[in-house]
Amino acid sequence: MIMQRFGEKLRYLRKQRGMTIVQTAEALGYSSNSYISELETGKKKPTADLVFKVARLFNVSADRLLDDALEVEA
Repeated sequence: MIMQRFGEKLRYLRKQRGMTIVQTAEALGYSSNSYISELETGKKKPTADLVFKVARLFNVSADRLLDDALEVEA
């Protein structure tokens, strides 16, 4: 399945970098951390723009974020 694990992967990457949800939200250009929190808990799905921002921020490919069969661990 595609994108069911996006939030889980986002949380993993954020914690691997030692970032808080607030720091991650700011780095991605959001003034509030609620959207990031909702993404991590699976309540919201990311926009294509956000997927690319996350990929750039954490230096991973977008397909690793979107394809549930692929892991983001290096």
